[in-house]
Amino acid sequence: MKADAPKKSAPLTAPHAELDFIKDPEATPRPFKLSIVVPVYNEVVTVERVVHSMVDLHLPCAFEVIVVDDGSTDGSSAILEQLSSENVRVIHHAVNSGKGAAVQTGLAVSTGTHLLVFDADTEYDPHDIARLVRPLLAGRAEVVFGSRMSGFGTVHPSLHHLIGNRLMTWVANIIYGAAISDLHTCLKLLPIPLLRSMRLTEKGFGLDTEIASEMLRLGFRPYEMPISYVGRSVQDGKKIRFSDAIRSVYILLKVRVTRRRVKYGNRDVGLLPKTCVFDQGSPSA
Repeated sequence: MKADAPKKSAPLTAPHAELDFIKDPEATPRPFKLSIVVPVYNEVVTVERVVHSMVDLHLPCAFEVIVVDDGSTDGSSAILEQLSSENVRVIHHAVNSGKGAAVQTGLAVSTGTHLLVFDADTEYDPHDIARLVRPLLAGRAEVVFGSRMSGFGTVHPSLHHLIGNRLMTWVANIIYGAAISDLHTCLKLLPIPLLRSMRLTEKGFGLDTEIASEMLRLGFRPYEMPISYVGRSVQDGKKIRFSDAIRSVYILLKVRVTRRRVKYGNRDVGLLPKTCVFDQGSPSA
């Protein structure tokens, strides 16, 4: 199926909700369902392969794939028209609005209980998604990050990208009193109620930093799993620039200074999936 971007997205923020969003005693527990949001901008070479790999995944849970074409001009849109199906929802932005805007569109229409953003550039391995889901199903944590810093099948784009990411992660840990290893991993698996409670305003690459900052501000410790990563060079189409790093530092500081912080180490069992634990290799429910 395909659809144009909704003119008015569902509310993504709840400035005064903080941690009250799961305290409704009348709320009916929902079975665990993963929403995979794939923002796309000019990825004609890789997008078909990535989307097909998503559809063919064998996960220990129900899932949906939401592809948001952010005003591509290279033919990606035409490919996505052919990929649209019952299992893949395609949404088009009329003009390029930024990766953050694409993710927010996907979040607004998602029907799952948890959300994972997955890039369409083949830097990440779709088969790692199953490994990220299992700690949630086991009740180990409310939030799971895929960490590229373990050396688990990792190829970094360059030395300055590696140093820059480690430096940014160190800054975040100092600011929030946290202990994470990879601030800017794309693979962040979070409960949708938690995401929708956040004050998300960034429209570009900064949304990734804003989500991580909000999570740390609320005191959640992500369960980190090693993942495979093969980073692209600028020549291969890498879109992150030095200006994005400067913006990330600003976002980290803005969220920390202007919004109330919860002590690091917070847990909220109400965010755990309402489902049984699956053993590795178990069939989907």
